[in-house]
Amino acid sequence: RGTALQPLFKMSYSCSKVGDPRPGQPYKGGNFCAFLPENKEGLKTAKLLKKAFERGLTFQIKSCNGEERVTWGPIPHKTSWDGGKARNGYPDAQYLREVGAVL
Repeated sequence: RGTALQPLFKMSYSCSKVGDPRPGQPYKGGNFCAFLPENKEGLKTAKLLKKAFERGLTFQIKSCNGEERVTWGPIPHKTSWDGGKARNGYPDAQYLREVGAVL
């Protein structure tokens, strides 16, 4: 297995805004970690993911058991370095191509 880029997102507690499921309601944040291979394609994907994050496309707020919380949005992320596609991990030969198409 090769080296990896590991973006870490720290989302704090805050209040939701217009366009979220329950505007003005507090929501729970969290720490979110993703993995990308440290190669040319991985670096290219990291730049695209950064742009998506800056545009507010990486996360969404969902209601879970009566509590609003931050969750991953529609952009697929690898949250494990192993376990394969079924566990959001590697190996997954199609991931960089698939996430590139989404971005």
